[in-house]
Amino acid sequence: MRLGLNVGYWGAGNDPANLALAKQAEDLGYAVVWAAEAYGSDAVTVLTWIAAQTSRIDVGAAVLQIPARTPAMTAMTAATLDTLSGGRFRLGLGVSGPQVSEGWHGVRFTSPVGRTREYAAIVRTALRRERLKFEGEHFTLPLPDGPGKALRLTVRPARKHIPLYLAAIGPKNLELAGEIADGWLPVFFSPAHAGEQLAHVRAGAERAGRTLEGFDVVPSVPLVPGDDWRTCADAVRGYAALYLGGMGSKEKNFYNRLACRMGFAAEAAEVQEKYLAGDRAGAMAAVPPEFLDATSLLGPKERIAEKMKEYAESGVTTLSVSPYTPEPAGALRIAVEALELAGVA
Repeated sequence: MRLGLNVGYWGAGNDPANLALAKQAEDLGYAVVWAAEAYGSDAVTVLTWIAAQTSRIDVGAAVLQIPARTPAMTAMTAATLDTLSGGRFRLGLGVSGPQVSEGWHGVRFTSPVGRTREYAAIVRTALRRERLKFEGEHFTLPLPDGPGKALRLTVRPARKHIPLYLAAIGPKNLELAGEIADGWLPVFFSPAHAGEQLAHVRAGAERAGRTLEGFDVVPSVPLVPGDDWRTCADAVRGYAALYLGGMGSKEKNFYNRLACRMGFAAEAAEVQEKYLAGDRAGAMAAVPPEFLDATSLLGPKERIAEKMKEYAESGVTTLSVSPYTPEPAGALRIAVEALELAGVA
């Protein structure tokens, strides 16, 4: 199991440290640094900035939003960034959620699985530098009633195959990841509850005549080293409350549904109720410590090492940590020491 670093969103308050952390992660032997986007900073600019000032560590989009760009634009971006970074780019894709897709990008949040399948197929066709022709339910290239031509990408990527990852939560999207992607980017990943999720991924792979050999399972996991894991868990409460309570509407919150499938239905409902009512402090307090512990790396180095063993045994191949601590540089070093202690590197 390798280590990765997820720096999240630019503008989240830890910006001055992000570049230094990426450089430190490279020096410590981390495999990849990921950046995210929602409706603030874009991931591409941040990753380009990091790639320009590093030389070995991979840079990954976790994720590029499907409603934000045409598939051809995503292929152009992937080819360009992979070339400029010397073959270090990893392309993560996700449909985002209905509020961002429709409220920010003006794209209907319909048929997310079908749209993702077609989108990924077009991106891969473009990156193979084939003439871009596609007839699907959601995308048609070229348009049939105009002067458009089937064009070929003019840029030659540094690699023939740029790794493609899907951010997936629901069963059908998990199957799609196993069917068409090189890896999966889960959130709120719990080793104790991973079996069902990976079964869906495996089913999709088998349907496509594939195995999970070489498939990269890359959860982003909050990291808070400290003496007492319960005290450490408090640092993650705001993040968990936001996703369980406020990411999406009451009817469509995929993270809340995931918590329900993990056995926290009553607690997830309370978090959402309080969050949507404007009681942010109440929502944070309602997040059960057991949920935070199940989905984070908390406490002393030895405890983190034991949890890392669980992640490796559950099928994780790259463990991307997100330090939720005033001393993120120290946390990155502790993660390396814990991984060595766990013996799963």
